[in-house]
Amino acid sequence: MLGRAVDDISTGSDSEYSNSWISWFLSSKGNEYFCEVEEDYILDRFNLTGLNNEVSNYAQALDLITDNLDDDIQDELRGALDVQARLLYGLIHARWIVTARGLAKMLEKFKRVDFGRCPRVLCQSQPLLPVGLSDTPYEKSVKLYCGRCEDVYSPKSSRHGSIDGAYFGTSFPHLLFLVYPGLLPPKAGPVDPTPTSRGIENDSSRKNRRVKEEPEISEGVGETGSTTSVALKAERYRPRIYGFQLNETAKLQRWQEAVRDRQIARLEALEDLS
Repeated sequence: MLGRAVDDISTGSDSEYSNSWISWFLSSKGNEYFCEVEEDYILDRFNLTGLNNEVSNYAQALDLITDNLDDDIQDELRGALDVQARLLYGLIHARWIVTARGLAKMLEKFKRVDFGRCPRVLCQSQPLLPVGLSDTPYEKSVKLYCGRCEDVYSPKSSRHGSIDGAYFGTSFPHLLFLVYPGLLPPKAGPVDPTPTSRGIENDSSRKNRRVKEEPEISEGVGETGSTTSVALKAERYRPRIYGFQLNETAKLQRWQEAVRDRQIARLEALEDLS
């Protein structure tokens, strides 16, 4: 799906290439979540280590991004290179936004609420941040993380929903809150124009419960199935920075999981009585 989505992203006319490729890319519909990666960062090959293994025609795609591609290249090849250039820019973008300068640029977009607001009523329109559920391309689309309820949501727009989550990475929003702790929103009360971090799960108790055979239920409202079954199948988002769970969040969520397990036990007891 994500592979097809890359091809479906809006493209510009040849005349638009007279400006820089990055400017054209950022101005294209559906790319509003991206910020501009500074050219000196892209030209530093150390920052691109390993990306040549992720992108076909890596050298030519990089030339296209930096506006150094030969003008005589065939249109058919240019179209294929454009897809690879999008992929390369997205992967570079994921690395850029966790640098000091990249965080500052994304902070500006966050303050402008470019990524939307949390749909939950109790979050009181808390601004969201983009996050990937995987650092590997073509696996998961981008999600939006709310620091107040510490949950993730799908973008409202289908154009944004087709963006690869690897272009933002799994660490970005949580690193932003570590660097700018003043952005962390309160868990209750009025919202300052900013969010917090959370999510993490104690796998052991949950997996022990899932060993029990439960009837499979399909997602959706109104489907048959016990409340306990639905609760056990629910997945929680677990914030990580470079693959490691956040310590304070992990402690909080262990307590939350204990409360959740007690609630599930009560539901099971009630269902046994009925």
